[in-house]
Amino acid sequence: MNRLICACLLSTALLSCSRKNFNHTHEYRFTSETLIPDYGDLNVWAAHPWKKDLSDSVPKPLQAAYQQDSLADVFFIHPTTLTDLKDERWNAPVDDALINAKTDYSTILYQASVFNEKCRVFAPRYRQAHIKAFYKNTDDSEKAFEIAYADVKSAFVFYMNNYNKNRPIIIASHSQGTKHAGRLLKEFFENKPFQNQLVCAYIIGLPVPSIYFNELKSCADSLSTGCFVSWRTFKKNSPEPAHIQAEKFIAVVTNPLTWTSSAEIAPSSLNRGAVLTNFNKIVPRAASARVHHNILWSSKPNVPGKILYTKKNYHIGDINLFYINIRENVASRINSFLSKQQN
Repeated sequence: MNRLICACLLSTALLSCSRKNFNHTHEYRFTSETLIPDYGDLNVWAAHPWKKDLSDSVPKPLQAAYQQDSLADVFFIHPTTLTDLKDERWNAPVDDALINAKTDYSTILYQASVFNEKCRVFAPRYRQAHIKAFYKNTDDSEKAFEIAYADVKSAFVFYMNNYNKNRPIIIASHSQGTKHAGRLLKEFFENKPFQNQLVCAYIIGLPVPSIYFNELKSCADSLSTGCFVSWRTFKKNSPEPAHIQAEKFIAVVTNPLTWTSSAEIAPSSLNRGAVLTNFNKIVPRAASARVHHNILWSSKPNVPGKILYTKKNYHIGDINLFYINIRENVASRINSFLSKQQN
């Protein structure tokens, strides 16, 4: 997706999937032997079914009924966690202990885990571009994204060659991950044999123009397969940010409470539960949602102290606000996909 499509507000992107501080860097004491990641090394996977990692986590209220049934695979591309403006690097090396801890204890725990009940979770570390690449239109920023995508592509090829074995697959991503996921879907799925294995693509947090794909369609409902869903979340009734007002395209926006693009309000009663700052607490009826032009409007999350929460961009909660709805939808789509395969 081009730079305009992928532009993020700096003020919110700096918060994307970040945690205040990490005391887990000792868990990541490995050194990559090569600059380009070797995806045969489990250390360069943030999530992988052959090792215990934070994508295996299940919120406590769900643990009693949790029955893992790995009917499909998810290839999850995490968002930007290289956000320190004092960091002069354009790309993060895959053996950076602080960045890896930050990634795993935020996006892998709070986002990738949503898929773990019905999927094997594969999430590669990659030389992600620094957040500044989104708002600095230079050769350096373009190169940074190219380096990041080259790693994502390499990880995906390794996954397909060594692990997939014709299994159903979900492509999932958030923010910078969605920039790379769009390219991946174009290169390997659209009008390609792999499209027959695609359950759904959950490509969230950046706009996907309605004309971005030639053949790959947005999902019409909760059971559609071989399609994609996408949304960006903002507080309802808030003015659209300038960069969204300037968009010259129609973005695909899916309401994760109804799994349609209808502009009707989906009340908070349809919200099956959010997972916010406390991973082990499910917040039912956390927020309503409706499609509004190129974005998803959400009510202010129904949590204690919400009156003090003044941010209007809910980018950080694109997945968390609808955690249980997404989790249940993954199961529904996989079952729908397998049913179609049998008929």
